[in-house]
Amino acid sequence: MKILLPPSETKRPGGSGAPLDLRSLVLPALYEERSAVVDTLVDLAGDEATARSVLKLSARQLGDIEHNRMLRHAPTMPAVDRYTGVLFDALDAATLSAASRRWLGAHVWIHSAPLGPIGALDLIPAYRLAAGTSLPGLSALRRHWSEATQIAIAEEAPPFVLDLRSEAYVALGPVPASVPSAYVRVVTDGEDGSRALNHFNKKSKGLLVRALAEDRPRIGSLRSLRSWAQKHDVVLRDSESPGVWELVVAE
Repeated sequence: MKILLPPSETKRPGGSGAPLDLRSLVLPALYEERSAVVDTLVDLAGDEATARSVLKLSARQLGDIEHNRMLRHAPTMPAVDRYTGVLFDALDAATLSAASRRWLGAHVWIHSAPLGPIGALDLIPAYRLAAGTSLPGLSALRRHWSEATQIAIAEEAPPFVLDLRSEAYVALGPVPASVPSAYVRVVTDGEDGSRALNHFNKKSKGLLVRALAEDRPRIGSLRSLRSWAQKHDVVLRDSESPGVWELVVAE
C-alpha cells in the first residue's frame, strides 16, 4: 500500500541533513522533472520583485525567496517533519516510535509541487511553491508533472494507493488506471444525509495516517484496508462516485 498526502504551505525551517540529493528521492524516474523545477525556482529567486509576484508573497513571506535560492545547498530534514499545518500536526510524526516512522517511510508519499511525490522520510529543504503557481519558462505544473508522475507510479506498481490529496495535487499526477486506488473525502452524517467537511478534513486524514503508522498493518489490497478500518472503528465506505471512499467522522 501507498498513501498519497498533500503537502502544506507552512514548513518548519532549518534542518541538519545533507543538501538536497534529487537522485535519492523515491520515484527516481522523476529526476529530470524535479531538476527542471528546482533550477527554475533557483533562477527565479535571483529577481526578488519577479519572485514575489510569481509566488504571490506578502512582505512577511519574502524569506521564502531565499529558501528557494538555496534549494540545492540548504540543510534538509525528513519531509514528514518539514511540513506543518493541520494534517501534519495531527499526524505528529515526531512523536511516533522509530518503527512507526519506518512504516511511514515505506508507505507514505507526500506530493510536493517542486519535487513531485516524495517519501515521508526523504530529506528535503524548505521551499515555496504551490500547485497552482505558473513558473516563467516552464510548462504549467499540471502539464509538467501529470504524465511523468503517472508513468512513475505505474512503474512502481504499488498494490493499491489510498489517495488523501487535495484536488489541486491530484491534478499534478493522477493515480494511473493500472493501479488500484481509492480517493478519500471526509464527511459527516446528519439527519439531512452526508455532507463534506472542510474544517475537519485535514485533521481527520492526519489522524488516519497516524493510526495506521502506530498499528503498522500489512495491507496488500483495498479489501484488507477496509478490514483493518472495521477492526479499528474507522468508517471507510464507498460513495456514490466510483473510486471514491468516504471517511466518516463526527463533527
